[in-house]
Amino acid sequence: MQIDVLTLFPEMFDSPLSHSIVKRAIERKKLSLELIDFREFSQDKHKQVDDYPFGGAPGMVLKPEPIFEAVDFLKEKRKELLEKCEFPLIYLTPQGETYTQQIAEELSKKKYLAFLCGHYKDVDYRVREHLVTREISIGNYVLSGGELPAMIIIDSLARLQEGVLTNIESAYSDSFQGNTLDGPYYTRPREYRGYKVPDVLLSGNHKMIEEWQKSKRKEFTEKVKGAHDV
Repeated sequence: MQIDVLTLFPEMFDSPLSHSIVKRAIERKKLSLELIDFREFSQDKHKQVDDYPFGGAPGMVLKPEPIFEAVDFLKEKRKELLEKCEFPLIYLTPQGETYTQQIAEELSKKKYLAFLCGHYKDVDYRVREHLVTREISIGNYVLSGGELPAMIIIDSLARLQEGVLTNIESAYSDSFQGNTLDGPYYTRPREYRGYKVPDVLLSGNHKMIEEWQKSKRKEFTEKVKGAHDV
C-alpha cells in the first residue's frame, strides 16, 4: 500500500513512523509512506502558503496554488497506480464523515491513498471542490491541523495489512469489527493484590468462556451506548 501525505509539517511524523506497528509495516514492505511538504510548491518568494480570507472573516486560509501544484506532481509520480482510478485525495476536516473501523477496513484494501493535512482556518474551498475526493473527521472536536488525524488513520490501516500483525485474528476480534465493543482480558498472575481472575476463564470450559466473553462484549457495548444517549 502506498500512502502520500501532503503536509506543512513532515517532521511531525518522524516518531509515529519509527515505532510499533507502522514501523513494522514499513520494514516488511507492506506499507510505503512519502511525506510531501507542499510549501515547496509555493510560487511566493517567501514560500508563503496562507492568506487572509475574502469577506473579512478571522483567521488565515491555505492558498490553492501550492496544493494544486503538489497534487499535479503526485499525479505524475503515481501515474501507474492511478491508471484505473481517480486521484484519491482525503482531506482531514471536522466537517468530514466520522472515521470508523468499517471505513478503515475499506481503505485498507486500497493500493494507493493520499492525505491532505489542512492547517489554519481551512484550505481554499476550490481545493475541496476540485481536488478532494473524500473528507474524513476523527471526531467532533477541532485540532490545529490534519497531521494527527492522518497519523491515526495510517496506524489503523497499517495493522490491517496482511503480514503486519503476528496474529491477524487479533485484529478481527477488536472493538468495532462487528456490532459490539470488545470485552475484558486477563493474564498472569491469577491473583494480584487480592484481585482475582474470573473463575470461568480458568475453567477450561470453552463453551462457558465463549458465552461469558459474549455477555461481557454486550455489557460493554450497552454501557457505552447508554453513556452516549445521556
